[in-house]
Amino acid sequence: MPQMSRRLFLTSAAAAASLRAAPQTAVTLAKSPPARRVLELVYDKSMGMMRAVERVIH
Repeated sequence: MPQMSRRLFLTSAAAAASLRAAPQTAVTLAKSPPARRVLELVYDKSMGMMRAVERVIH
């Protein structure tokens, strides 16, 4: 796997954040119970750096 540069990491993090901020449809909001999102940093040995992982807790 190629080394991930700082610029590529920030770009991918911004893309993930924009997907998270996308508005949900009214049908999806009505069916799903409120969920908590937990963002945590983990060390990824394959990349040799820290990365953000988002978990959804119901």
